[in-house]
Amino acid sequence: MVNIVVLVSGGGTNLQALIDAQKNGLIENGAITCVISSKPDAYALERAKNNGIKTRVISRKDYADTASYSIAVRDALIEENAGLVVYAGFMTILDESVTNAFPNKMMNVHPALIPSFCGKGFYGLKVHEEVLKRGVKLTGATVHFVNEVCDGGPIILQKAVEVKNGDTPEILQKRVMEQAEWIILPTAVSLFCKGKIVIEDNIAKILE
Repeated sequence: MVNIVVLVSGGGTNLQALIDAQKNGLIENGAITCVISSKPDAYALERAKNNGIKTRVISRKDYADTASYSIAVRDALIEENAGLVVYAGFMTILDESVTNAFPNKMMNVHPALIPSFCGKGFYGLKVHEEVLKRGVKLTGATVHFVNEVCDGGPIILQKAVEVKNGDTPEILQKRVMEQAEWIILPTAVSLFCKGKIVIEDNIAKILE
């Protein structure tokens, strides 16, 4: 059984998708054992508590720089015996002290089809604003492993979502969550826990 530790900063809608998938038996051979938040007032903490999941707060503002914060998070993940670390709306970029400690054991869901609309500065509504500004017809979401490059780790799963006339960033964000993020994140987590993902030449392959 893989211990899944989820990192959060905000409302926790992706965390809720994982909790729901776990309740419905969609995550095999893994369980969410702890939720760690970078903000003490994140609603995601309430979602965890409502479902009997242990919570911890490691507040970003209590640390002088990324390096010291990353070490604190890394040490907490080691304490929690994390077998898989999931970024679910976690708004702090951690440095290589964390990624080196959990190589190909950290995954993130990004609200676009990487390599489009990704990297530093592309997060939350900003992604959807740029998608609409560019006029693309298909967007979507990507689950990828986390490495030292922002949004640069091996891609695990992707799902496309149609961009419609009259979309606002908020409407598009909701559609991408409902039609892509909340589906592929639990699926990727389950695949990992079942040992169905292998990395070859920095490419993630799904075993049949």
